[in-house]
Amino acid sequence: MLPQRVAVSIVGIPVIVGLTLLGGPLFTIVAGFLLTVAALEFYAATDPTSAGSRTHHLLHQRPLALIGAAGVALLVAAADNGFDWWTRALALLVLLPFLPIILRGEAETGLRDWLWMLGGLMYVGFLGSHLILLRDAANGEDWVLLALLATFATDTSAYFVGRLIGRTKIAPSISPGKTLEGSLAGFAAGLATVLILNWALDAGAGLEIIPLAFLLPAFAQLGDLAESLIKRGAGLKDASHAIPGHGGLLDRLDSVLFTAPLVYYYLTWIIL
Repeated sequence: MLPQRVAVSIVGIPVIVGLTLLGGPLFTIVAGFLLTVAALEFYAATDPTSAGSRTHHLLHQRPLALIGAAGVALLVAAADNGFDWWTRALALLVLLPFLPIILRGEAETGLRDWLWMLGGLMYVGFLGSHLILLRDAANGEDWVLLALLATFATDTSAYFVGRLIGRTKIAPSISPGKTLEGSLAGFAAGLATVLILNWALDAGAGLEIIPLAFLLPAFAQLGDLAESLIKRGAGLKDASHAIPGHGGLLDRLDSVLFTAPLVYYYLTWIIL
């Protein structure tokens, strides 16, 4: 598994950096595709009608799950057209799922299914589409790179240090592999990466970058634990087997789903 993780990272990180620097429609299309697949993983894992029998047939799901995944793609496309279009799409997608539920007269399970669909839409689509908003902001390519690479540094350091010297479990019922030693290493690596990248990329932040340097690794690890909570509730180790050695796309995006909105709002509210 470890060689596969390393090989995927060696190939994947330059591709991610290249796409971020290119920006434009290609960045939006790739981000939309990845987030849509991640949403399908979420719905396959958490479908309340198939508890205890997770088949991971990503495209063979209930119509409501497919609507939710399509909604994620719509949110990404709307975000690329600006904040106003993004909020309009979000409002539409909150209301739209009621239609098939009402037409089918699902009074007993309707609320449950609506909340399930909305959960995936908000968790993957709403949070993930902040990557597009961030890329379209001033110096957006620098801030996307900072968010992604600092998140990867946090996750990678926590993983390797936890494997090597981790002893103290911090959330054994949610994520048995998470240790205090690994968490501290991840925090230190993420903090340092934010500071280094802000300087190296000349992202435009002064001393106000320091609070973000502390917040980002904390949010990254919170995102990782949040997805672990979802997987444990579904009785799964990985969201899928889409990426060799890494699990599913959702397993790789879980921390980014928390750090991308953090960096976007920190940038727009405090730095700009």
